[in-house]
Amino acid sequence: MAEAPTPSQTVGPFFGFALPFTGDQQAVDPGAPGAIRIQGQLIDGAGEPVPDGLLEIWQGDQFARSRTDPEGVFQVVVRRPGPVPGPDGRQQAPHLNVTVFARGLLKHLNTRMYFPDEEEANAADPVLQRVDPERRHTLIARGENGVYHFDVRLQGDDETVFFAL
Repeated sequence: MAEAPTPSQTVGPFFGFALPFTGDQQAVDPGAPGAIRIQGQLIDGAGEPVPDGLLEIWQGDQFARSRTDPEGVFQVVVRRPGPVPGPDGRQQAPHLNVTVFARGLLKHLNTRMYFPDEEEANAADPVLQRVDPERRHTLIARGENGVYHFDVRLQGDDETVFFAL
């Protein structure tokens, strides 16, 4: 017999129908100059895909939102961002902000996705410098065949670094 969901479990399975909108996975047209595709998988602490999550990916004036499929896969099309100034005026490496909503989370999670071909900028990024060097790789996407892969692990081995905002 299944138990009734607790309030912390109601976030994931029940909110997804209201937030998606037509074209929400594309901040820009896939053929637009500078457009890139990002795909990844949302994975729980047991290493299983999260089939009912939602990720928002944004930077500056662009915003995309993707629900996860039964395998926990999400994908968006955005314009590759350039460097941006931080609150203290220092330059930050090109990155995208990622917000994660999923079952069992009382509050959404915030992280960032950095680009693998920005080694020099990443090394100087003031936010990445504050992250334990052993965990920085969880914030850097992998690039293959024109697609950036960025998995988000909610717990466990290689848990993604999340930021308190």
